[in-house]
Amino acid sequence: MLASLLVILLYLCFLPVISLVLARQPHKDLPPWAICLSLVATETSTLTIVSVPGVAYLKGYVFVGLAIGYLIGRTAVAIWFLPLHERGATSIYRYIGQRFGTKLQKLLSGTFLITRLVAEGVRLYAGMLPVSMLFASMGYPVSDLLLLFLIVLLTLTYTIAGGLKAVVWSDSLQLGLYLGGSIACLVVIWCRAGTAPFHWAPVFSHGLPVFTDPFSIAGAVIGGAILALASHGTDQLMLQRCLAAKTLNGARAAMIGSVFVVGGLFALLSCIGMALRDLMPAQGARPDALFPHFILTLPPVLSGLMIAGVLAATMGSLSSAMNAMAAATRADFMPHGPFSLRSLTALWAFLLVLTALLFSRPSGSAVVFGLSIASYSYGATLGVFLLAMIGHSREERAAIAGFISAVIVLALVSLVRIEGHPIAFPWLVPMGVAATFAGAGTFSGLRRIGLQK
Repeated sequence: MLASLLVILLYLCFLPVISLVLARQPHKDLPPWAICLSLVATETSTLTIVSVPGVAYLKGYVFVGLAIGYLIGRTAVAIWFLPLHERGATSIYRYIGQRFGTKLQKLLSGTFLITRLVAEGVRLYAGMLPVSMLFASMGYPVSDLLLLFLIVLLTLTYTIAGGLKAVVWSDSLQLGLYLGGSIACLVVIWCRAGTAPFHWAPVFSHGLPVFTDPFSIAGAVIGGAILALASHGTDQLMLQRCLAAKTLNGARAAMIGSVFVVGGLFALLSCIGMALRDLMPAQGARPDALFPHFILTLPPVLSGLMIAGVLAATMGSLSSAMNAMAAATRADFMPHGPFSLRSLTALWAFLLVLTALLFSRPSGSAVVFGLSIASYSYGATLGVFLLAMIGHSREERAAIAGFISAVIVLALVSLVRIEGHPIAFPWLVPMGVAATFAGAGTFSGLRRIGLQK
């Protein structure tokens, strides 16, 4: 176990240093491949590393099917959404301000900040699971609060010191770490099982009603495509990276390339989950706990490498979130305010720790819970962006009415159960878009009738 701790400590010491060195190289633009890897590191996080093997353990390669929908959605983002924003723009919601007004710009930015705070809080807490298990197995249990504080403090240090460049370079290094560690885990499983750790399993699930199964063909392809359109076309966290590319073509290459990288990661982690069926009977354990338990059975150095990889995933998404949230706060709410970008980053770091403690134990799969949180706001936000892109009206009040309508509709949808199951997260976004258009159209129609009278 001491060897595991040594590997983790070496990682924690060297990652910030290497990231800051790369970020401070003079006249070095961010290459598209680094932005691509940063996108994947940001969207996957600890929930992916911990939860996808558990989902595959139960359902097969269903996350690979979701990547098919992602490809369609992100291609559309690369073609139609990326040209809307200026290279190097601080906030993507500036586009909405230009088309409608600053009130709606602040409304969308505030919604991003709140939903990202909750989603990242869940991710942050999930990242502590294997680390706390390691310390507990050595007879040194560490409190959740202390672990959260240490992870956030280290991440905050290099995020403040190096800015977006340090975040992108650290993301790239961290993705490489947990990709390599995952491949090593698959090799270990292969050796222990004595047979190839590959089993036939469906890419799409079936059995549940279409609107309650996120991994059905319709849910994964259609719902997944629209979800990707929202998550990568209207989210400050993702688009901020692409806007750091030197050219539009570079940003497009990073966006589309990220689909193939994340699809490969889904396939790799799904293989691990399927292979664990031969080695680790579930015995009533939560699916999210299976892979962390297996990590603790690895040889010490590899165990330390994998736990460092989980930390890497946690810190990668955390640094990206803090940087994006601080940038949106400064650009959309206090462009001439007294607070610096660094102080705002520190404020969001503190709030993330509090949120992680409040939203620490979701029932079921943590990755599905995290995607569901984001999907409730994505539909309304994507609806407003589409209104700005294709609508002839530039009436801010109608767009605000559409946004509020979508939020209300999605809140009501969250209460709906079909055969005892909630509506699956990929369908929340198209429902939100439809509600936005309906609300905006109804408001405009009523207003015209009132003016005519």
